[in-house]
Amino acid sequence: QVQLVESGGGSVQAGGSLRLSCAASGSIVRIPVMGWYRQAPGKQREFVARVTGGGSTDYADSVKDRFTISRDNAKNTVYLQINNLKPENTAVYYCFADVVVSYSETSSSRYWGQGMQVTVSS
Repeated sequence: QVQLVESGGGSVQAGGSLRLSCAASGSIVRIPVMGWYRQAPGKQREFVARVTGGGSTDYADSVKDRFTISRDNAKNTVYLQINNLKPENTAVYYCFADVVVSYSETSSSRYWGQGMQVTVSS
């Protein structure tokens, strides 16, 4: 099995910054893609950003200017740097990892973190 453990969330004032982390552990051969989603109160879960093992990134249009995703392949960890936080960034942030768990498999399975709250006050 694979576990994802998130850290770095919390409460911050508008204009501040946070760095979210998510570490994957367990039966891992490789992780082609890691990334983040978020769910704001009363809204659907939405895509935020993703990064491949080779470092290619993709962002939601709404976050491109202030969010930066990165990963440390040696640590199976993905990061999300959020600058100039705004109240509308308040949400539960979920990391995900598309993991290949066996050398005999070519396809990956998606695993999710437990989610962590980010609250931005004005």
